[in-house]
Amino acid sequence: MTLRDIAKALKLSTSTVSKALRDSYEISDKTKKKVISYAKKVGFQPNSIAKSLKEGRSRTIGVVICAIDNTFVSQLLNGIDNACNERGYNIMIMQSKESHQQEMKCIDLLYARSIDGLLISPAYENPNTDHLKKYKTLGLPIVLFDRYTDDLRLPKVSINNFEASYKATTHLVNNGYRKIAVLYSDTSLNINIQRLEGYKQALQTYQVPFRQDYMQPCDFQSTAILQKSIQKAIKQLMELSDPPHAILATSDQISTLSIAAIKELGYRIPQDIALIGFTNTNLAASLHPPLSTIYQPASAIGETAANKLLNMIEGMDDDDNQTIYLDVSLIARESSWPLQTPTL
Repeated sequence: MTLRDIAKALKLSTSTVSKALRDSYEISDKTKKKVISYAKKVGFQPNSIAKSLKEGRSRTIGVVICAIDNTFVSQLLNGIDNACNERGYNIMIMQSKESHQQEMKCIDLLYARSIDGLLISPAYENPNTDHLKKYKTLGLPIVLFDRYTDDLRLPKVSINNFEASYKATTHLVNNGYRKIAVLYSDTSLNINIQRLEGYKQALQTYQVPFRQDYMQPCDFQSTAILQKSIQKAIKQLMELSDPPHAILATSDQISTLSIAAIKELGYRIPQDIALIGFTNTNLAASLHPPLSTIYQPASAIGETAANKLLNMIEGMDDDDNQTIYLDVSLIARESSWPLQTPTL
């Protein structure tokens, strides 16, 4: 069924049918209703390729994320999908698997598919932004979300990572913990740097001694490698002559994997070691013990980033260096209960 078929059946011109389906002001309401009713009856589907060529847009945006196998990323994608659906855009999702090379391949492929814009949460492996600079120069609208770098003049949508980490560390200090370790990702992305700075500033504010041996990087090459890396880091911490009494885990994956690692090493949470982390999993309250978390508004981050990008595509927003921070909330649970015997 084509526009010409509908026009023939209704004894109208093809141009009139096309304008009626596009809700043009040139066509009367009576004719619009007649055309739309018939189009629905015969199951007419507009040729999206032809429409895209005519408009000069694909009405598709590319999305590059690290992986889709965790709750936080799923919530980000849900927010993106909601915004795009509401505004008549499709999304093409690709995974970098935390690989810089894979990330570049993803963007090359998406660009070849004529996307109107790109949403990207950069891979941990390498913060180099030359490939993004290239596509920005080519005129592709780009928005960074969740993770970002200041090395590039692009819009960014995330949380205030410094404040979030500061808030988590302060919570531990207020609950009597002064020997606080931190598990973080081995990347130089801003998300990591700012969370470490927030941790250090909280220690300084409350006059808690900073110890370099309490800082443990974790390898993000793959989930299996990360799991082993976390277990090794916790083992080293607990075997110190003066081990920590609490741990701040600075990412979703580190937070959830740390619980299993601590238990596998034979330690109890929070009796032997308290734990607070960044995670959005709905299971946090059901874990044993329930996990204290920094809860990030993942869906809202995705939706805000998508609307920012769509506004840029449609010429309604020309601020190419705006940084939007969304608020986080700290949810205190059993894993960071007050220390029973305060450490002096």
